[in-house]
Amino acid sequence: MNVKHPFEWIEKSSRFQVFVLWFVVTVVVIVGMQVLGRSLISKAAPAGIVSFEFAGDMENALEIMASWRHEVRVFAGLNLGFDYVFMIAYGGTIGLGCVLVASRWQEKLSMLTTIGYLLAWGSILAAVFDAVENYALIRILIGSFNEIWPVVATWCAGVKFFLVGIGLLYVFGGTLIQFLAYLTK
Repeated sequence: MNVKHPFEWIEKSSRFQVFVLWFVVTVVVIVGMQVLGRSLISKAAPAGIVSFEFAGDMENALEIMASWRHEVRVFAGLNLGFDYVFMIAYGGTIGLGCVLVASRWQEKLSMLTTIGYLLAWGSILAAVFDAVENYALIRILIGSFNEIWPVVATWCAGVKFFLVGIGLLYVFGGTLIQFLAYLTK
């Protein structure tokens, strides 16, 4: 199977540099979101915004929002808005990381290359699910009581975390395997 990856537009010789840039942006955005997200931790939301993502139903979502004062809800909105930048950063970092690992296996283990390229697409798809999840959470934050929004947010968050998780596993696992193979040469 001949699968193309979503980063074909980046020159092969520049991919590592672009990866490093995206990685740095990802880390900076994570730090910013952690700072913004500290005030979102409450008894009803022990994991902050992640608790809100997995509220699952309107009753839990409203309980979480009730545990946040008005100004804390503003931080929730800022966190969700900042997350749109994070989507681009982590989608690019994980996806390009998958491509970089996969390209090392291209000649010997084409099936692992194909999996890496598919996971690169998965990182883009994770960002799309994240965007839909955030839209649903924003709808709740601005006052919608439609029961569909917490359900959509929870399902999208689950798919997002799954795709991000397997992408990271591929990048870290593949990098470790390649490093160990280099050491045993």
